[in-house]
Amino acid sequence: MTNSVMNEKLLTEHKISVLLIDDQPMVGEAVRRMLAEEKDIDFHFVSDPTIAIPTAEKLEPTVILQDLVMPEIDGMTMVKFMRANSKLKNIPLIVLSTKEEATTKAEAFALGANDYLVKLPDRIELLARIRYHSKGYINLLQRNEAYKQLLESRDAMRKELAVAADYVTSLLPLPVAEGEIQADWRFLPSASLGGDSFGYHWLDDDHFAIYLLDVCDHGVGSALLSVSAMNVLRSQTLPDTDFHKPDEVLFALNESFQMDQQNNLYFTMWYGVYKKSDRTLTYSSGGHPPALLMNGDEVAQLRTPGMIVGGMPDMEYTSDSITVKPGARFFLYSDGVYELKKVSDGKMWDFESFVNFMASTTGPLGSPIDMLIGHTKELQGREEYDDDFSMVEFVFE
Repeated sequence: MTNSVMNEKLLTEHKISVLLIDDQPMVGEAVRRMLAEEKDIDFHFVSDPTIAIPTAEKLEPTVILQDLVMPEIDGMTMVKFMRANSKLKNIPLIVLSTKEEATTKAEAFALGANDYLVKLPDRIELLARIRYHSKGYINLLQRNEAYKQLLESRDAMRKELAVAADYVTSLLPLPVAEGEIQADWRFLPSASLGGDSFGYHWLDDDHFAIYLLDVCDHGVGSALLSVSAMNVLRSQTLPDTDFHKPDEVLFALNESFQMDQQNNLYFTMWYGVYKKSDRTLTYSSGGHPPALLMNGDEVAQLRTPGMIVGGMPDMEYTSDSITVKPGARFFLYSDGVYELKKVSDGKMWDFESFVNFMASTTGPLGSPIDMLIGHTKELQGREEYDDDFSMVEFVFE
């Protein structure tokens, strides 16, 4: 992409702005004094919780400090309101409490709080947390602003994006029409650049690797992360990793692609290895929908418990295995193939209906995917998908 397009507008500089919500004026005064000498920080205080949300909407702070014990409204309820508000849901929220209780902390985090401090905290610690969370939020604002500029420049960049999209597609494997394992796929990105990628290849004469990942967003950043992850899988360059062991592969990917180093992007993943000599498919997944194995008259949903890849370091992943019968069909996909709203009643198409539909499909290799595409477009009443549509079909002879 040309620098002239990306640099047309400078990103807005944001000053750190703190909003304290606490019914006790003495707490407000104490925090004000803590921040008084920090010239780069604007401080705002509201003691009436009933006007806290409209005040926050007006001020647009870079961090909110909120007491958990207030009259008029429960602090936990206030956290829920903040996270349900479209203008405030991404603003870092630090809850203040006199309680040092694990259950209280857990509830606050579950409702969407970003941090927890026992009040009143030490000035140095309070400043550090305010600056840390504000920096992250300002980075988010600037990234969103840059993305908006990118959208505004889309016409000028269309040709370059098309080239990039062609490059991403060129990295996907060729269909395999003959042999012991046959494969076909369909990839319909919802945007110019999608976040889905998939691949399959022989690790050696007896082991065949199969994988698909789905990055949490769309656009250039997601595509770059997707391509980066796929390249290390294809080249088998993850350190100290046995690519015959799916749980080791997911562990190594999680360590290598932590979201705090990937612009807060993460991905779901399914990785499996088919052993030809004993017809065993060993697999592991991280936050990904189950793959479907049409094993004779049985429909097996293949999934293991595991967190999204990149969410937290040192996560453990497990593997499971299943015997694949001759002639079995196997479907690996992203959630965009079934998470869609039906035009008939406005409700989401449920996963069970998707599985039942796939179990009813017939025909030569690739036909079930085409049947699904036709069916889902009819269900949603339009041609375009809200999310990337990626599905790979395998037949094991």
